Amino acid sequence: MSSENTLDNKSGISTNVEHFERESVEAPRYSCALAGVYGTTLGIRGGIPILHSGAGCGVGQLFGTLYAGGESAGGNEGGTSTPCSCLVEEHVILGGEEKLRNLIESTIEIANDELFVVTSGCVPSLIGDDVDQVVEEFRDQAAVIHVNAPGFKANSLEGYNLFWDAIIDQLLPEEKGTVKEKTVNIFGIVPYNHVYWKGDLLTIKTLLESIGIKTNIIFSEKNGLEHINKIPNAEYNIVVNPWLGVRAVEKLEEKYGTPFIKYPNVPVGAKQTGEFLRLVGEKLNIPNETVEEFITKKEDWNYRLMEYPGDAIILVRPNSFYAVAAESSYAIGFTKFLANELGYLPDIIQITDNPPVEVREEILSEIKNNLDTVVEPDVIFEADTYKIRKNLEDRPFLFLFSSSIEAPTSIEDYNALHVPISYPIYNRSVLVKHYAGYDGGLTLVEDIVSSFVGPL
Repeated sequence: MSSENTLDNKSGISTNVEHFERESVEAPRYSCALAGVYGTTLGIRGGIPILHSGAGCGVGQLFGTLYAGGESAGGNEGGTSTPCSCLVEEHVILGGEEKLRNLIESTIEIANDELFVVTSGCVPSLIGDDVDQVVEEFRDQAAVIHVNAPGFKANSLEGYNLFWDAIIDQLLPEEKGTVKEKTVNIFGIVPYNHVYWKGDLLTIKTLLESIGIKTNIIFSEKNGLEHINKIPNAEYNIVVNPWLGVRAVEKLEEKYGTPFIKYPNVPVGAKQTGEFLRLVGEKLNIPNETVEEFITKKEDWNYRLMEYPGDAIILVRPNSFYAVAAESSYAIGFTKFLANELGYLPDIIQITDNPPVEVREEILSEIKNNLDTVVEPDVIFEADTYKIRKNLEDRPFLFLFSSSIEAPTSIEDYNALHVPISYPIYNRSVLVKHYAGYDGGLTLVEDIVSSFVGPL
């Protein structure tokens, strides 16, 4: 599917016109659907992916998902340790069901894990292997699900949605069970593809628990299957993304009647975090004084620390125009923080995760209508790295917030200072670093100031 960027001269917002002919995309900032299921599974502690695919599909994710996610690895279950049926030509002719059956049996027997996610790639989807039937044979032995995720079906971000479809439809019970008040599940942050996922999730959990809300972040927590099994008992589900995870919380509302709260992005900095906490606190009937006391305390701490680099933020930089190229949630959060907290001027914002057409107006509105600035940026939906880079040429921005792809040549090509915020990131190791919440905004300030006071 090709895309053509057009500029609405009245609004100054560039939108994307979809056509139904095919066009190649150079170095898109995501991988295939299988990769998304794979990375999401590895985000579950005790989750193990079983790939029913060619060998290259698994090995390729070592570079395309893991290393690109902040120089990460997959642990004992990922990378070159990933169980894979390694289909070859004979299986295209004769089928690969028996090989898959043996692989699932041996993996359950050998692996010390709780959740087994059988993920079908392109070959079994094309030749018609009945993977559902094979998986069904092992239901009484372990928590095992099947996700049909051929690379031609969708990208890796949609793979996150496919993972949750399978969890909800195949693993979670039909009955809701006892609702635990003041409890929530968090959706919308994709392991590896959202490079700062570990720190973002932990920060959101810490923030909500500070106002009395018990938070199930599911990923990176010990005993991952136990956290999945707690999903039906939440009072609310929360999704911090304009589209990823939305289908999951809608399905959970339909299945269990669990209402959900949608916030368009991971909150970055004091203003967004306060807004997020007030929204969630109101929905879960947290006393207003509890929420405001916490916000006041954190804002006092936050803005006092912001004073220290104040001179550098305001005086040292030659100009304050900035450009962003990032997936939807990060693009929204960073753009609002830079404009509304630092007073920087948005020049061009490129959304790189190819969100569904039906949510693009919502994303545009979230950016356009929530910036405290007279400067209206161009907003472009673009996944092609060549086009992303071309769109950055001959523009006035000084700061570029994007993937590590632009890092080596940002000064040479754009005369801009670079801060890596979005997938892929190969030029830094990301463990607990994050940009969510109060301290995440401060971390971003540190990175911005360091980009122009440190050595080049």
